[in-house]
Amino acid sequence: MAEEKKEKWLNYLALSTVLIAVCATLSTFKGGGYGSKALMNQTNAANQWSYYQSKSIKSYIFENQKNNLELQRDLLTGSPNSKAISTEYQKKIDTYNEKLKQYDADKAEIKAKAESFEKERDNCQLHSSAFGIAVIFLQIAILLSSVAALIKKKTLWVLSIGVGVAGVLYFFNGFFLFM
Repeated sequence: MAEEKKEKWLNYLALSTVLIAVCATLSTFKGGGYGSKALMNQTNAANQWSYYQSKSIKSYIFENQKNNLELQRDLLTGSPNSKAISTEYQKKIDTYNEKLKQYDADKAEIKAKAESFEKERDNCQLHSSAFGIAVIFLQIAILLSSVAALIKKKTLWVLSIGVGVAGVLYFFNGFFLFM
């Protein structure tokens, strides 16, 4: 039985398929990593917004207590010993004002941190999306290359190379976000 002569382009087909498969594997790995980072940043942002909300509620309670004390102080102006009592009320009101300023500063810091987590989440989602698109193109290229090898059609392999190049572009876009 005579052995069939192997066409040289089939060696290049095998090599290109391996390279495309490596890029597909790396794209899957990196896309998953960025997806996990996006999820963690979303969780951290949600936690910060919950913390912000609790500070807002506490601030609201202190604001109401301060307003109540101011009203009580104002009602005591005509009574005996009103000066001494009014001074005590004012001390408490000043304490509440300081606490309210601290809550406002805390909320600003918490808000900045939450927005930072959201920005990082959005960035991770962009990277993950690019890697996801790369995987699609690279898987199609692997499929076309495999079919080309089975039926020994060079034009189908060339088509798989074109689709693979698109996949590799998206693969690099996953790192650098140039598209």
